[in-house]
Amino acid sequence: MSHYSIGEFAKKTGLSIPTLRYYEQEKLICSHREENNHRYYNDSDVAWAQFIIRLKKTGMSIKNMKKYADLRSSGDATIPQRLKLLFSQLDELHQQQYEIDQHISFLENKIKTYLGI
Repeated sequence: MSHYSIGEFAKKTGLSIPTLRYYEQEKLICSHREENNHRYYNDSDVAWAQFIIRLKKTGMSIKNMKKYADLRSSGDATIPQRLKLLFSQLDELHQQQYEIDQHISFLENKIKTYLGI
């Protein structure tokens, strides 16, 4: 398994070093420590960071991402609670999608009015 310094991990994930440190402080991402106390990360940490990044892009709050991370660290028995968080976020995205569709329809109708269509 590969070991990445914080700089290498930042490049692999596209996150800045200050963001990584913040995510560690918030316990969203956990680093490992070498004997000299330097942080390092591995491939599974890269995959987890990519998942966290994706959750953030869905608009999930840091609070809920922390809750998800806590549940994940507690093992597979928490899958039902994790699913609940994911379904809740999915519902929120569907609501946003509905609202965006309404805005698009409004603008398209206004454009049609101006174009006499």
